[in-house]
Amino acid sequence: MNNNVSLSQFILEQQRSLKDASGTLSLLLKDIATACKKISHLVNRGELMNVLGSAESENIHGEVQKKLDIITNNIMIDTLNWGGSLAGMASEEDDEIIAIPTQYPKGKYLALFDPLDGSSNIDVNLAVGTIFSILHSHADDEPKTEDFLQKGCDQVCAGFVLYGPSTLMVLTTGNGVNGFTLDQDIGEFILTHPNMRIPENSSEFAINMSNQRFWEAPVQRYINECLQGSEGPRGKNFNMRWIASLVAEVYRILTRGGVFMYPLDLRKPLTEGRLRIMYEANPMAFIIEQAGGSCSTGRERMLDIKPTSIHQRVPVILGSKNEVERIVAYHQESTH
Repeated sequence: MNNNVSLSQFILEQQRSLKDASGTLSLLLKDIATACKKISHLVNRGELMNVLGSAESENIHGEVQKKLDIITNNIMIDTLNWGGSLAGMASEEDDEIIAIPTQYPKGKYLALFDPLDGSSNIDVNLAVGTIFSILHSHADDEPKTEDFLQKGCDQVCAGFVLYGPSTLMVLTTGNGVNGFTLDQDIGEFILTHPNMRIPENSSEFAINMSNQRFWEAPVQRYINECLQGSEGPRGKNFNMRWIASLVAEVYRILTRGGVFMYPLDLRKPLTEGRLRIMYEANPMAFIIEQAGGSCSTGRERMLDIKPTSIHQRVPVILGSKNEVERIVAYHQESTH
């Protein structure tokens, strides 16, 4: 088990390898790990803690909130706002950016997060997770919304925690991707998946087939070819997966390859996509690329997009490099 290297030790060793590192990012990552341990405990206890079910409220996106959506959002905010690492935060569950209380010191980073991705799964005991992205704050005083609207390629760090049969944290700081499993006995994340790499080819895809009639022609073409199996133009059989939890889908791709798609939806009125770029698509794109995969909207590289709002939505196609490039090529052909 890699000599039981803990997340704390791993972060500290990375910090020591950087000449001008201040240690602030290391402290922030430890705080994020602490918040996720608290969330893991609540998710694992479930109905025993009376935290399941609807909160009978909606978030900024018009989605019905679960009790745990609100609880986990509060955990992230309360755990991260006092440590002195952050200048501000943004969450899927909050309309506006979240200011650091005046009684606490301000730091040089911005944190964005989806505190409970896949929360529709929680009441049926399926996998959920937390996604986070860290950016530099370039503001001289209180950061404004525009200070958060940085390209994904400017991320300092990104990660997610999967609350499944075991709790796993997947993390990148731009030097590859590593996975850590929470040892419940000692309360520490332990390095169990060093240098995660995505196979370039795959025979597995994940997409919500119930929306097929609304997809654009390039996505229709790709899926139809997959469904034809060994008798079709691809000459091989494909498997389909769909968990309705981005963290679970991405973790599966990191461990055995595949492609995940939440493409453009042509229903009226036309929407830009389903997933949010700042705290879902960008952090996952950073992780996927660092593990040797690709992430695109079908029309452009995800990490090159300049966001226009905190809650902006985008189409997402990510996973094994050759499969994503094939889908992108189909989009390019359809425009000529």
